[in-house]
Parts: sequence; structure tokens; C-alpha cells
Amino acid sequence: MLIGCPKEIKAQEYRVGLTPNAAREAVAHGHEVLIEAGAGVGAGFPDEDYRAIGAGVVDGPEEIFASADLVVKVKEPQAKERAMLREGQVLFTYLHLAPDPAQTRELMASGVTAIAYETVTDSEGGLPLLAPMSEVAGRLAAQMGAWALQKANGGRGTLMGGVPGVGPANVVVIGGGVVGTNAARIASGMGAHVTVLDRSLSRMRYLDDVFGGQFGTRYSSAGALAELLGDADLVVGAVLIPGAEAPKLVRRDDLAVMKPGAVLLDVAIDQGGCFETSRPTTHDDPIYEVDGIIHYCVANMPGAVARTATIALGNATMPYMLALADKGWQAACEDDPHLLEGLNVHGGHLTYYAVGRAQGIDVLSPHLALKA
Repeated sequence: MLIGCPKEIKAQEYRVGLTPNAAREAVAHGHEVLIEAGAGVGAGFPDEDYRAIGAGVVDGPEEIFASADLVVKVKEPQAKERAMLREGQVLFTYLHLAPDPAQTRELMASGVTAIAYETVTDSEGGLPLLAPMSEVAGRLAAQMGAWALQKANGGRGTLMGGVPGVGPANVVVIGGGVVGTNAARIASGMGAHVTVLDRSLSRMRYLDDVFGGQFGTRYSSAGALAELLGDADLVVGAVLIPGAEAPKLVRRDDLAVMKPGAVLLDVAIDQGGCFETSRPTTHDDPIYEVDGIIHYCVANMPGAVARTATIALGNATMPYMLALADKGWQAACEDDPHLLEGLNVHGGHLTYYAVGRAQGIDVLSPHLALKA
């Protein structure tokens, strides 16, 4: 099979879909690999690293999209890239379709088979291809929240850990999953006073047992959130409903109770965001202000630490990429029902129910898509 990896063109996105190590494995399995020149440079992988393991390096994305059987990326294809996709091709990348009707329509029109990293599952109900980037984004959330709190950036001028005689920042993390846990770990490690909101009692017991009271937990309700917002210096939105649009948990009216210069940091922005006032931003221009509250809503946070993020993502995606290449997408998905959960679009049909509900589109069962 011919596996192609174009250079990412989303603003300030330096990750790459194939590491040299993953490309080496693919070549060892008998596949041909094409990578766009410069695709890995932002993550610290020069073209020579790919040539050295037998991959071909081409000057632009056109040859990759025209010839590759399997296209491996990081971020959702941008409009220019979607125009180059073709029927029968397999696309393996993050998609985040629920809040993006234009992308959904164009992927369906292209005839491509699109498998989304973020909806592939595992035997324990986890999201193994989303987890490494959730870990990165969660840890970055505390870092970037501390940066946004600095007065020069519009924040309250509050130091996360305080100093003797001056209290630390109050941090509220909405969601105790992978993102929320990592955000809470780092924020509490910086000395902040951290509270994690979640609706799973078992998850809160787990957090308390594992972290030994390093940060507090509260059952997530409108009342608890309203109570905490008034004292919060930083609120991290870390709510995930797999494949679906994120719920809006902080409304614009709620900003009135917050302290001027407090920060809302929305890690769920890829799925539409969990604050009503959220809109996607980039690393070029990451923050904006609404009603005196600073918003940080960068849609590709892990791109800021491209080398770490690329290696972590490559470690997770490589076995699935090899299965798709070795067996073809249909046999790979028949053999692995958890990979089949990643199927979002096939043959002009939407095949993921949460996206269909969000956009009012009829959905073809992924099992029927396999038979088709």
C-alpha cells in the first residue's frame, strides 16, 4: 500500500502524522511511504531522517493526495486539502466533525473513507488515540493558564502558587478525565488551589485515591459551578463526549460573577467548546476578552510542543496505521471493532451517530458500511 503524509497547513501546527520510526515500520512491512518535504521539520525530523529509512520525499501535497491509498495526518483536513481527497482513499487523522458541518459535507462528497483518531476506542472504553494529546493538552492548560493570568496578557496578575503571605490562584477544572486530571496535576504542582468537577463518583474516588488529596473534587452541578466561578482565577474546560459537540457549561451571563481578568481556558474547543463565549483561536493570537474575562481557546494546543506531541501521537497511532495498511481498512475494522468505532465517513455516508445527531444528518451504520 502507498501511505502518504502531507505537511500540516493549519495555523501554527508543527506536528507531523508520521514519525521516521513509524515510516520505518511501514517500509519494513512492505509498504511505500511518501512524505511532503518539510513535513517533519517543525517536530525536529528533517527530510533526511525519512529518506534514510526508505521513504520518498515529494515537494508538495498534490502527489500525495493523488497517489496515496492511505493518507495519515494530525489535524482535520483543511478546505484546500479536502478538495484533493478522492473516492476510495482512506484518511486517518483527527476530524472533530460534530461542530464542523462544512468539513462533514465535503468529506461525504469526496467519497473518502475517513477514520477519526478521536473516536477509536479500546477494550476498557477509553480513547487510545485521543489520550496522548489529551495528556499533552491538559498539562499545557496549566502552563498556558498561568501565562494568561499574567497582567501583561490581560489577566488578573495572579501567580499560580502565590508566595508566603499571599494565597495561590484558585483553579477550577470542569471534567475529571484525561485532560482534567493532567491539568489538575500540573496546576496543583505549581502550588495552585485546585478543584475538579465531575459527575462520576467512581472517577472522583479514583482521583482521591491516586492523588491523595493533592487537589479537591466536587460533584459537577450548575450550583457547584456557580459557587466556584466567583472565586476562580482560572477555569479549565475539559469536558468530552466522544465524537459529539461539547455541552455549554458556562454561559455568558455567568461571566458577570467572575473576577475581572480571570481566565477561561477551553480545551474542548475542538468539539465546539464548553463555554458559550468560546471561539477557536490560534497560537498566533491565542486570547481574547469578553466582559472582562480572558479566553484562551487554541484549537490545536499540543502543536505548541510539537516534538513531544508528535512522538506521543505516533506511538499510539502506529499499530492502527500498520493494520490499515497491512489488511486494508475493511479487514482491519472487521478484525478490530474498536477501530471500526473510528469510522466517521464512508462512500458518501456519515457513519458516526453522535455527529449525525449534532448536524441532523442520516447515519449509515458502520457495520453496514463494512458490508457495502
